Amino acid sequence: MKASDHDITRSNLMFRLAILTRKWRQVIDHEFHIVGLTEATWRPLLHLHLLGDRVRQKELAASVGIEDPTLVRVLDTLVDKGLIRRVEDSSDRRAKLISLTPEGLSTVDRIQQIMIPLEQKLLNDFSDQDIESIGKFILTLESNAQNLRWDTRK
Repeated sequence: MKASDHDITRSNLMFRLAILTRKWRQVIDHEFHIVGLTEATWRPLLHLHLLGDRVRQKELAASVGIEDPTLVRVLDTLVDKGLIRRVEDSSDRRAKLISLTPEGLSTVDRIQQIMIPLEQKLLNDFSDQDIESIGKFILTLESNAQNLRWDTRK
């Protein structure tokens, strides 16, 4: 017997999570596009804000999920727009540290003003206990995925 399209099982869970992620990105991309923010702008800025000040370029690339050379071009644009600053890491002159400028922080505030109501609408049907349970589930999945990634490199 085939599971219905509404059933989530072990065999389709990751597929369904990927679909959910894609749908969520489509919603926020649309909303950001309306106010003139592209994915190449909002994603690195938001990740940088969440990671904290003076983040290494490689760490930001890993968080955003793009290769370092691709991120360099994006960062060049963000520097030109005055949204971030990039400085040498005094402990490793090859490494670059990225920080938000005041204009970058203002842009992150705009991003959050758009995202927070959308997230509230998306999560409205879930209790705090549901969110806590889902959060633990996601953290475990992330950890397992990281462990698999390292296992496959051996």
